[in-house]
Amino acid sequence: MKEEKGKISFIKMHGLGNDYVYIDCFPPDTEAMLRNTDIPALARRVSERHTGIGSDGLVLILPSTEADARMRIFNADGSEAQMCGNAIRCVGKYLYESGLCSQPRIFIETLAGIRMLTLHIAGGQVNQVTVNMGVPRVQQGVLPLKNNPTGYMSVNMGNPHAVFFRNSVIPEDELRTLGQQIGTHSHFPEGTNVEFVCVRNKKELDVRVWERGSGITLACGTGACAATVAAIRQGVTDRTVTVHLPGGDLQVSWENEDRPVYMTGGATEVFRGELNPND
Repeated sequence: MKEEKGKISFIKMHGLGNDYVYIDCFPPDTEAMLRNTDIPALARRVSERHTGIGSDGLVLILPSTEADARMRIFNADGSEAQMCGNAIRCVGKYLYESGLCSQPRIFIETLAGIRMLTLHIAGGQVNQVTVNMGVPRVQQGVLPLKNNPTGYMSVNMGNPHAVFFRNSVIPEDELRTLGQQIGTHSHFPEGTNVEFVCVRNKKELDVRVWERGSGITLACGTGACAATVAAIRQGVTDRTVTVHLPGGDLQVSWENEDRPVYMTGGATEVFRGELNPND
């Protein structure tokens, strides 16, 4: 896409409704322009649903000396995230379909480490992506919530998650209130993503997510993986499950304790355009 002077191209994509604005920083002119840009402020501006493009955040797709590409993720509030499972699938789709990578297996550098993607391709288009999400770090925790100690499972998928089990799917108004309360609690000095999990059966989970820096989202890839790991640790599911999220379903598997978690899901392009990063 030809860029007007002072403007850069962007692409809007989503993974199960977890939507981001993506900027390809491989062109030297784009990378140079963004070096003089307040990226957190840009993320806040483009994410605004009423006066911006509208998204859960901003993703920069950059060259890497260690992998096929590097991904930087900025939440809707401008904070930088270590990893996003839905965003990385979209990055994989873009890299392949734009010709920046020609193989169905690619490696992407993130703040959580290098992640391997396997692209499922039909007719030259990427319709599903399987991501090696890394080996989780898991421990039990107790949250001192309103003088009522509440047990949870801490699962780090390159970013932090606090997983809570419930007997039914949490209502949205409670998710908003409780997610904010837990996610910003002093018990978590750097904040945390929060998952509320309802077990349907041994092969299915219903998961609702409050994401650090973005609030309620329609889907969270690392959150789905964290929920699956917690459920397997609790012995309530098999090692491969379908995670049902408001935006759609993810397939998540964890072979054993010292192995990576694998996540498979779709990636969808919405539209393309141009923006002035400093206007």
